Amino acid sequence: MIEEATNKITKKDLNRVFWRMQLLNITNNFQSMQAIGFLSSFTPVLERLYQDKPKDQKEKAMKRHLEFFNSHVNADALILGISAAVEETTVEDEKETVTAIKTGLMGPLAGLGDSVLKFTWLPICGSIGASLALNGSVLGPIVMFLLYNVVNVATKYYGIHWGYAKGIDMINGAGSSILQRFSNIANVVGLMVVGALVASVVKINVIAKISAGDNTIKLQEMFDKVMPGLFSLLVTVAVYKILKKTNGKHAPLLILAIMVLCILLTALGILG
Repeated sequence: MIEEATNKITKKDLNRVFWRMQLLNITNNFQSMQAIGFLSSFTPVLERLYQDKPKDQKEKAMKRHLEFFNSHVNADALILGISAAVEETTVEDEKETVTAIKTGLMGPLAGLGDSVLKFTWLPICGSIGASLALNGSVLGPIVMFLLYNVVNVATKYYGIHWGYAKGIDMINGAGSSILQRFSNIANVVGLMVVGALVASVVKINVIAKISAGDNTIKLQEMFDKVMPGLFSLLVTVAVYKILKKTNGKHAPLLILAIMVLCILLTALGILG
């Protein structure tokens, strides 16, 4: 359902988002990563959209943008713009769409930002600046700074405005069905990223063996033939269920319990 916003987001609001996002990474932390900086940058949008709405709705909107978020800072600009468009055009019962889109976009756009800006454009600028500096020119660091920041600033400024404009066009142009499909795609991408992380980060190596006469069955090899990474998946699902059931209240205790269990199983020759 598309909502006709009473308070439309203005170009001035988006410009305020641009200036505020220059400090987005200052509050980066291991718990929520860029979430605080994202909310701080996004505040002009929420002030505009919720200025005439009840206090509890404003608080709920702020908490919605304090959930875990992490991407490349230049990609954040595009996500900020799209999030502004979705916030403006959805009713309160559909605000989970904003979170779904942010979650789905932050991983792929982070990879794109890292590969294009951090690992391609920045080394090119550094090489040009270094070559000038090695020849004794004081312009070396200045040229590097200017070259990098022309792209850095432009991607942030136009990313916010372009993301907002295209988000509005997408929603108004074909109705909420496109928004729903986009949300579904974002959720699928998010699940793919989480699945890849589980397979690559959660490592469980079972070295226990079962002897049957002259034959020895290696449990790890046997289960890998059926489904590689099965133990990692089972542990992840179990931890997720426990955290969900307890609302994350006993997370430190759970971490400690897993560490003790791993030490015991390793000592018993089950894990390696």
